[in-house]
Amino acid sequence: MAAEGPEAPGSGGAGGALGDGGDGGSGAPGEAEAPAAELPPPAPAPPEEEPSDAATAPPPTPQSCNGAASAPPEPEEPPPAAPEEPPPPRDPEPPPEEPPLAYPLDFERFWQAAHSNPHDFTAWTELLQYVEQENHLFAARKAFDAFFAHYPYCYGYWKKYADMERRFDCARETEEVFERGLQSIPLSMDLWIHYISYLQSTLDMSVPESIQKIRGVFEAAVAAAGMDFRSDKLWELYVEWEREQGNLRGITGIYDRVLSMPTQLYNHHWEKFKDHVLHNPPKDILSPEELLWVQSKLATDPVPKPPEPEGTEAPPGEDPPPGVEGKGAAGDAQEDLDQEKIRELVISMRQQIYAQNEAEVSKRWNFEDGIKRPYFHVKPLERAQLRNWRDYLDYEMAAGSHERTIVLFERCVIACALYEEFWIKYTKYLENHTVTGARSVFQRACGYHLPRKPNIHLLWAAFEEKQGNLPEARRILRCFEAAVPGLAMVRLRRVSLERRQGNLAEAEALLEEAMRASQGLPLASFYALKLARQACKVQQDLGKARQVLVDALEKDPDNARLHANLLEMEFGADVCQNEGNTLRCFERALRSPLPDEAKLVFSQRRVEFLEDFGSSIHSLLTAYDEHQKILKQHAARKRAPENGSEEPDDKRLRPDDASALLTPLNFSGGEMGSNPSYSYWYQHGYGAYSNYQSQWNQYNQYYS
Repeated sequence: MAAEGPEAPGSGGAGGALGDGGDGGSGAPGEAEAPAAELPPPAPAPPEEEPSDAATAPPPTPQSCNGAASAPPEPEEPPPAAPEEPPPPRDPEPPPEEPPLAYPLDFERFWQAAHSNPHDFTAWTELLQYVEQENHLFAARKAFDAFFAHYPYCYGYWKKYADMERRFDCARETEEVFERGLQSIPLSMDLWIHYISYLQSTLDMSVPESIQKIRGVFEAAVAAAGMDFRSDKLWELYVEWEREQGNLRGITGIYDRVLSMPTQLYNHHWEKFKDHVLHNPPKDILSPEELLWVQSKLATDPVPKPPEPEGTEAPPGEDPPPGVEGKGAAGDAQEDLDQEKIRELVISMRQQIYAQNEAEVSKRWNFEDGIKRPYFHVKPLERAQLRNWRDYLDYEMAAGSHERTIVLFERCVIACALYEEFWIKYTKYLENHTVTGARSVFQRACGYHLPRKPNIHLLWAAFEEKQGNLPEARRILRCFEAAVPGLAMVRLRRVSLERRQGNLAEAEALLEEAMRASQGLPLASFYALKLARQACKVQQDLGKARQVLVDALEKDPDNARLHANLLEMEFGADVCQNEGNTLRCFERALRSPLPDEAKLVFSQRRVEFLEDFGSSIHSLLTAYDEHQKILKQHAARKRAPENGSEEPDDKRLRPDDASALLTPLNFSGGEMGSNPSYSYWYQHGYGAYSNYQSQWNQYNQYYS
């Protein structure tokens, strides 16, 4: 505790410490601070006489300004009503400024290591280990609150946080930490049990309110986590606590609930229930309604009385023979027999429930046996475990109840929190049942566990757009793009959202902004293609689309995709009216620094265009002659390697350029090309040109 001395003066009010530590404490003075013995006494308040005199004094007079002694004032000077007026209110003096908190010596180093790279789990664990060793409450609050903003499923650290608050006698803050942890991970049996143990050790059990509070926490625990396959410890703890309270009927009610839950120790609960029934009077363990029903059930089928032995009845006035009981004892025996029949009926009524539950357990046993890591960790899961989760979820969605399916999904996203596919599967399931629930899952997944995964953010934005919540959809995409800039799939989703809403100007502005931000990169040509296609197909403005591509070609003249798309747009117009623009497109491609193989394709296509749609035979013959020259040059370069000469590297068609006119180009480098999600959302074919690469011998018969 002595180590806290230097920091204590800076914590005079808990609000300053909690401002650095997030919402870890409530900010109430005294409760969120270190022990009072370590805090310095507050500064003495100014004497009350001075402000009181100043507040109640009448308007100043010359003799009172300097405080000098003077003759008594004349009676007419003070106004008659002055003594009766209330003193004017004074503004409260601002509290003295508190010095900044002094954290341990190496805290800043550990903090910066974790804060600068929040996805480095090891840096966070080192920070938390350090603040625990230093036993510094305010540093611990700041560290734990920041850690849980990224990893809320680490139940063990919630326990450590609560234990530290408890060591400093911060009762209210300790309970708040437990509540925050259970809101983040309500399926944590260990955290529920730790919280209940804390309440049992701190509450006065002689007060009825304490018993009601603990019972309420038990009910909340079994409602949140009681359907978990491994929740047996929680149910047993509830039973034992009710037994300590002498609530036998409550124990029966608990067993009635757990006997229908497929849990790992289902048979153990059944045996315990039978012991509970056999060793306690039925009137103490059954509700009055059930006891009356059981008695009426037995009355309709009375139990035959055992025959009395002959000759055992004594004459009037004489005692029965030794060893023969009287009628009173026989009545007691009959009562015991009735109780045994009641017990048997109570057990038999639940036997069918137990059998059905046993069948449900057997269906899930293999799935549960395949779960080797039910808790959260940043290390990847084995493929077998991932496959087991997929199969288990599919089974539960097909055969289980909605409640059990939800519990299984919640268990899955704890163990598989960093796997996007399970969150997406969860949201798709919930979308068919509850919009609010699906939105909550999206918020958890994107806000905590997958802040840099694009697919689930795109699905979340699409979900909100589907619900008509357009401002939220725009916010999701805008915030994700700010966090992870440069993703074309996100920018194009923003463009398509505005286009679907008829905001073509905004869609165009987004594409132009992306082009400016990508100047000098192949991605700029990609956005130019998108802008040109929107202008041509959506706005029906061919001139604008042509200008966009021409401007892009001036900056990226050797981009075969730009040439091919410009040519395709010119083909899409009236070929008779647009012949000149089409021919200029061909000429621009043939004059560009494109590889020779690409120029050969454009030359072939120009000849075919003029053959099919050209208005001048001279243009056709000229194009054919030029094409023959290109063919000869190409053939000569092919023969050159055989003679020992090599084609310059800058003129040779690279392997990735060979398919430039056949398949869409990759404008984003390796990442986008290897990203299957991009191919899924934004892969567009721009036409195949292999039919123009045939040999031209067939034309020789016309022009030879």
